[in-house]
Amino acid sequence: MKKLAIIAGLGDLPVSIALAARERGQDLHVFRLSGFEEKRLEAFDHETLGIGQIGHLIKRLKKVGCEQVVLAGIVKRPNFSDIKLDIRGAKLLPRVLKAARSGDDALLRVIVAELEAEGFDVIAAESAAQELTVGEGLIFGQDPSEAELADLRKAARIASELGRLDIGQGCVVCDGLVLAVEAQEGTDRMLGRINELEDEIRGASTAPRGVLVKRPKPIQERRIDLPTIGPMTIQKAAEAGLAGIGVEAKGALLLNRDEIGRRCADTGVFLFAFPKNWS
Repeated sequence: MKKLAIIAGLGDLPVSIALAARERGQDLHVFRLSGFEEKRLEAFDHETLGIGQIGHLIKRLKKVGCEQVVLAGIVKRPNFSDIKLDIRGAKLLPRVLKAARSGDDALLRVIVAELEAEGFDVIAAESAAQELTVGEGLIFGQDPSEAELADLRKAARIASELGRLDIGQGCVVCDGLVLAVEAQEGTDRMLGRINELEDEIRGASTAPRGVLVKRPKPIQERRIDLPTIGPMTIQKAAEAGLAGIGVEAKGALLLNRDEIGRRCADTGVFLFAFPKNWS
């Protein structure tokens, strides 16, 4: 197997990928990004470098013998004026700034293209850890009702349109009414807003209604930034009074699946994977 490099931000995803590589006996090296150092990755061969050190990264990738590269983890969009750049980073900056004006996906494509130009095989997180993906159908909990399926379909259409405009990946619908859409605040904070709405239009822990849907952007470079679902997503959905969560089959990553299953059982929230052609 080719040696894997994980260019890592914060969160469960890079840790899950590293554990999966170790489990199958694949050599790996972790490059933690300065300011976004995930402490759990210290259990693996690792080093830390700055976001603007593109030239140094490429040299180190070659030095440690990595051929495959995966980008994973939470990295907030930086203030470009504050980034310390090496020579390669400075040369790349005009392209990065131009891409940044077109959205996060365009920005990430520039990074991927630069790595591929140096001969690295940039792979998707689900390729590095296939057990994180899901096929169509019910994953955990009870089958959604017809009304819940209708909410899932509507939320899936809206999430697709949000993604086409490079706004976000998530939407909440309850009884046909759109309660929230995700932008830069992220899923957890979007769900937190639900509790501020009038009781009449949303569910409650004693009478859950409505669904959250997360799906990839249609324009998305699917090797990076796929939607993720973790145990806290289930918990936040339950606290928002939602009945369930929908994800696109093969279009989302489940982090800590066993714990997700336990949270679904404890809270009554279902997790359902809908087909890609829902739009």
